Amino acid sequence: MPGPKMLRFSSVAVIVRQHLSGFCSLILVFKLAVTFLAAQKHEYEVVVYGGTAGGVIAAVAAAREGTTVALLEPGKHLGGMVSGGLSRTDHGKQETIGGYSLEFFKRVGRHYGEDITWYFEPHVAEKVFQEMVRESNVIVFYRHRLKEKGGVKKKGTRITEIIMENGASFRAEIFADCTYEGDLMAAAGASYTWGREGVKDYNESLAGVRPKDPHHQFDFPVSAYAEKGKLLPEIQKEPRGKLGNGDRKVQAYNFRMILSNDSTNRLPFRKPPNYDPWRYELLARYLKTFLTQRRRAPRLNEMFLPFPIPNKKADFNNRGPFSTDYIGKNWEYADASYKRRAEIRQEHLNYIKGLFYFLANDPRVPKSLQDEINQWGPAKDEFVDKDHWPYQLYIREARRMVGDFVMTQKDIQIELSKEDVIGMGSYNSDSHNVQRYITEQGNAQNEGNMEVRVTPYHVPYRVMLPKKKDVSNLLVPLCVSASHVAYSTLRMEPVYMIMGHAAGVAAKMAIESGKVVQDIDTEALTAKLREQEAVMEWAKR
Repeated sequence: MPGPKMLRFSSVAVIVRQHLSGFCSLILVFKLAVTFLAAQKHEYEVVVYGGTAGGVIAAVAAAREGTTVALLEPGKHLGGMVSGGLSRTDHGKQETIGGYSLEFFKRVGRHYGEDITWYFEPHVAEKVFQEMVRESNVIVFYRHRLKEKGGVKKKGTRITEIIMENGASFRAEIFADCTYEGDLMAAAGASYTWGREGVKDYNESLAGVRPKDPHHQFDFPVSAYAEKGKLLPEIQKEPRGKLGNGDRKVQAYNFRMILSNDSTNRLPFRKPPNYDPWRYELLARYLKTFLTQRRRAPRLNEMFLPFPIPNKKADFNNRGPFSTDYIGKNWEYADASYKRRAEIRQEHLNYIKGLFYFLANDPRVPKSLQDEINQWGPAKDEFVDKDHWPYQLYIREARRMVGDFVMTQKDIQIELSKEDVIGMGSYNSDSHNVQRYITEQGNAQNEGNMEVRVTPYHVPYRVMLPKKKDVSNLLVPLCVSASHVAYSTLRMEPVYMIMGHAAGVAAKMAIESGKVVQDIDTEALTAKLREQEAVMEWAKR
């Protein structure tokens, strides 16, 4: 088996000696050596782009099959949301999770002296991912982001090489895009979309603009306007749209906060730069109306969804009409430039920092709620290189590939079995709110929330495949070929890992057979995954 073609340290040593002889500074030598290393051409059998949880499992699976694997991560952490704040795992039916996905949760359990742990600290999750790649001999390249323009070279339908911003290039027989954004997929010419389809596109009753949902909604009227008819912040001017129609709007993102109520491991909510309490005027009025309507102040667990994890910490998620979800401010993100995405991420960070500061300090917040808020704060021992705020924006949905097969509502509700099964999904159809608009009565209202139960269903191999005419050596385990409705259940991290596991095994099969990824023996793939304890059946308990 050929090994990766990589720069030898001896080459760097030669450069160092040459420049030292010319009295060049050590700092200049170091920079030159790093640049020289980065600009090298690397060759592996499998290259996985994106160090999300699904990306780590894809790389590990391919390496365990005996291939040489490079895992390229644009940032400097592994695990995506699993190590980035989503510590209350969205597992659905736990018995549907198997294979290397289940192995991860068992490894986390061993850290805590348990058989398995579904709820854990972010730094523990990252440690487990690091152990898995190290044991599998996966070579990880941090801070390797795909060149925004001209980053993919192809010959016909095959990707031959991908080029990073730092000049490094990677050749492989099979590539996998395991990012939340699908940047490699898009740059390689795969068909994709984003936003919401309409009801008529795939005959989906849950598609498009939704009627008022009882969850995460204003339960009583709160005016969208201030005095003299001024529109309050965080409400859009444009209309909601007609029920059932599609749009280019995307469900809200947030940061999953890891907060501590241990006074020795708790930081205060600091006032962020350019903080303006007017931004939270709608929240202030909602709190005032709540007090009037309910004759009591709201409690912490009515403003957020805190879930306990080990060592006096909690994973704080969105709850209610005005919370950590930054509704309507991420619509551009899916197909935006790197620069614009960075701006959107910073806007989300500013919003949530200001939100917690407002609740912890503003005199309009009821004292009982404020006292509860101030029992918590960012955990000192989490996200230590990001000022203790999560480094991963929760990108619940971005681009979605459009393959020859598109998974839709019927595949999660009616046609549950698939011949090319690679695993199972079982979490609700779950979309967060998409927009906050003005009703005909002039009140604020949210739209887009969807929480509909599913019966455990088969995840087919086809969902990861680009159209054969587009790309023939690329697997996409995250930005899969699904409608917004179907994606709303597929998007859970354990399922990403299940699909990543299958992608790694499929990559080896494609290499070994000499076939394109669309033509491998899916019956053999299913059988192989079964041997590796993937779950393909569910019995109601």
